[in-house]
Amino acid sequence: MGKPRTRIASADEAAQRAENAEAPKIPNLLGRIAELFAPHRAALVTTVVLVLIGAALSVIPPLLTQRAFDDGLFPKNAAGDALPPDVPQLTWLVVGMIAVFIVSALLGVWQTWLTSTIGNKVMGALRVRLFSHLQSMELSFFTRTKTGVIQSRLQNDVGGVAGVLTNTVSSVLGNTVTVISAFVAMLILNWQLTLVALLLMPFMVIAQRRVGQVRARIAGKTQESLSEMTAITQETLSVSGILLSKSFTRQQSEIDRYADENRTQIGLQVRQQMTGQWFFAMVNIFMSSIPAIVYLVSGWLISGGAVDVTAGTIVAFTTVQARLLFPLMGLMRVALDLQTSSALFARIFEYLDLKPAITDAPAARAVPDGPELGRVEFDRVSFRYPDADSDSRPTLDEVSFTIEPGQFAAFVGPSGAGKTTVSYLVPRLYEATSGTVRFAGVDVRELRQDSLVGRIGIVSQETYLFHASIAENLRYAKPEASDAELEAAARAANIHETVASFPDGFDTVVGERGYRLSGGEKQRIAIARVLLKDPPVLVLDEATSALDTISERVVQAALDDAAKGRTTIAIAHRLTTVVSADVIFVVVAGRIVERGTHSELLALGGVYASLYREQADAALPAQG
Repeated sequence: MGKPRTRIASADEAAQRAENAEAPKIPNLLGRIAELFAPHRAALVTTVVLVLIGAALSVIPPLLTQRAFDDGLFPKNAAGDALPPDVPQLTWLVVGMIAVFIVSALLGVWQTWLTSTIGNKVMGALRVRLFSHLQSMELSFFTRTKTGVIQSRLQNDVGGVAGVLTNTVSSVLGNTVTVISAFVAMLILNWQLTLVALLLMPFMVIAQRRVGQVRARIAGKTQESLSEMTAITQETLSVSGILLSKSFTRQQSEIDRYADENRTQIGLQVRQQMTGQWFFAMVNIFMSSIPAIVYLVSGWLISGGAVDVTAGTIVAFTTVQARLLFPLMGLMRVALDLQTSSALFARIFEYLDLKPAITDAPAARAVPDGPELGRVEFDRVSFRYPDADSDSRPTLDEVSFTIEPGQFAAFVGPSGAGKTTVSYLVPRLYEATSGTVRFAGVDVRELRQDSLVGRIGIVSQETYLFHASIAENLRYAKPEASDAELEAAARAANIHETVASFPDGFDTVVGERGYRLSGGEKQRIAIARVLLKDPPVLVLDEATSALDTISERVVQAALDDAAKGRTTIAIAHRLTTVVSADVIFVVVAGRIVERGTHSELLALGGVYASLYREQADAALPAQG
């Protein structure tokens, strides 16, 4: 269930810093974020041009306002005497201002479309890139990582940076140019008043940086909490999770666990929203108070006679200053968002930087056709799971065997002996720690993974079916399969008559993980899926151990038919299912201790004979 998350009080800064130190550190993070926009250079250049034009246009209305007041509404002659309003000139000035507003609005709509398109394409590409990279990870990564945590990276983390990706370019460029052009316009109007407006800017920059650091720490903890909530949801609201909680009447404990994490999430969200609110309130008060201060300073300048400040200058200046508020606040919020989202980007890049433990060699080749196709060899193979202690007993220890093409080989032994591990090493789902695994006479490390797995069909104990129709589940093995091929595979797996009895036939939706079907029906559909793939090697990992006796007989018959003409590797718990095997390997504590046919091993009187007698004795009461 993962380690419990704890809320840290905002006053406990040392604890916050320690928690933040655990976040992934990604070198050149900003550079890597910038690289995400590289495929959209043309659109970005267009956006920059639109931003620059829009920013330049934003300077014009205040200057026109000054002229409208001084030359249109309250003109004066050379002697300084007031004249009647100059309506024609005022008309042209007003028309000019309206025209600028219209053009700016149209440019703004175009700019918004561009930035939204760029941002969402970058986010979509990032999500697909992350999903693709996860597909390349080895099986052990998924066995040690909760599905909900992986889902959180794809959904919460990538979704959390969507706003930044969508708005950053236009906000940074547009607001920066607008602020600079506004300051230029203010200097043109009156440099003394500009100094007054700039008085407290250093204070705001320092405060903004501090607020951003705090919000970044909270953002990291918020995403961790979201990840935990996603994991809880995935674990408990799946069909298997619901069955488990209902079977043990643990619904309330699961509700409590979710509610506890939800309270943590609420607290973090509130803290994230409230962090910096006092700062922005002070900025708002300061920026809103500047016009009143400008009026006061203007009065001092006019009464002192040192500077000639006209009414138009004062109105235009306060108009520019008022227009400066939103872009300046926008710049500060973008800076905060960038700092906050850095934790999300770091988590995404942390996964993208994971190196798959199993990759194709530079000169990897396809599985060769020929008489050796279907031969499987283990040459002194040892294996220890990646998360196992280095001093622990290896799961497989110096295992050697050869299975010839077309042979039916079975691996039996007590639980935990290492039987299933053999089935993982053949398709290279795990890499042998030492020794060599050969397929068709070639070291599997020299073969392309897609070619290797493409020649192997696997039927496991836990059959996985998608929440889709039977036909769609079957075509997962061969998307282009015809209806006739589906029917042939179903007949070979002894499931066609059952499917035909359903009202919707092959269009029957099986439900999540196939829960609308019985265990035997699911297993036979899985066998049909493998038969549709038509692999030369078939791996059966305890494919009937979870079934009742009647279902086992039906499924076993299907498996026997499926094994004909193929190399078959059966991992078996019930020895009655492998008595006809060409060779049986008995595995104990990671080593093959016996090998031979059923009759040979019984005559040997060793481990196999003992296991067989135990199972036969256990079956007697049920038969009686």
